[in-house]
Amino acid sequence: MERRFDRAAEDLGNIVKLEHVNLRITDPRLSTLFYVAGLGFTRDPYIMVSTNNMWINMGTSQFHLPTGGPDVLRGVSGMVVPNRAELLARLAKVKGALADTKFSYAERNDFVEATCPWGNRFRIHEPNEERFGRIVLGLPYVAFDVAPGTADGIARFYREVLGTIADVADDGEGTHARVLVGPKQYMIFRETERAPEIYDQHHIQYYLADFSTPYKKLQELDLLTADTLEHEYRFKDIVDPKTRKVLFTVEQEVRSMRHPLFGRPLVNRNPAQTNTDYRPGHDAMGHTMGWA
Repeated sequence: MERRFDRAAEDLGNIVKLEHVNLRITDPRLSTLFYVAGLGFTRDPYIMVSTNNMWINMGTSQFHLPTGGPDVLRGVSGMVVPNRAELLARLAKVKGALADTKFSYAERNDFVEATCPWGNRFRIHEPNEERFGRIVLGLPYVAFDVAPGTADGIARFYREVLGTIADVADDGEGTHARVLVGPKQYMIFRETERAPEIYDQHHIQYYLADFSTPYKKLQELDLLTADTLEHEYRFKDIVDPKTRKVLFTVEQEVRSMRHPLFGRPLVNRNPAQTNTDYRPGHDAMGHTMGWA
């Protein structure tokens, strides 16, 4: 029989969804200006609606922004929004209100580069089916800056301990480990000569299909840092399974697919909708191509 499809291209690995990045912030007002008014995302209307935390929806992923810190991710978060021109117009509108912070933005060839009021860096792309699949709103990657010579060990850690798909490549920006964490979602660990920043308390969260096997391996490596909830455990250090040398540190909140929040539908508004130019039936925004 003639082979028609690359079946391996459909493989996902054990990590099935990168759901959120958690960054502490000092002022919810500034976060509202940047994430909601500027980037065009949506504050979750159901959970964390007080003044000490806010959850920001973008497609099927989130930023969690508890008050504290602030935290600065050692790398860059990559996001997709549907319209670059509208994004630039929104960022221009909040520029004055964020003038006394670290906020900035600039146009690049294939993305808009933005910095939040506390120094977190973002690359905001338009939809591209080849690169990001059918996503038009979401979080396709988080890229961390890591030390030279660590990419091989990091990829090996995710393959052997987390049981997911990971490889090492060079895309013109340098050698990096690329870990599949959902359909067209990646964690990227990019080697850099820059001196590493001091780790604060930011974390990422993802879901596993096989929850117990990585738990046992992390336990054997003495890496577990939180082990108190039925559907969740946590660890911070990424080590080379061969040598057990610590290669990078970032807290990772690991959830099972039985977690009550897995697959929770998220509200996403259409940021182009206004009271002065209102179009009935266009309040919400879909997050994948083909939505009408």
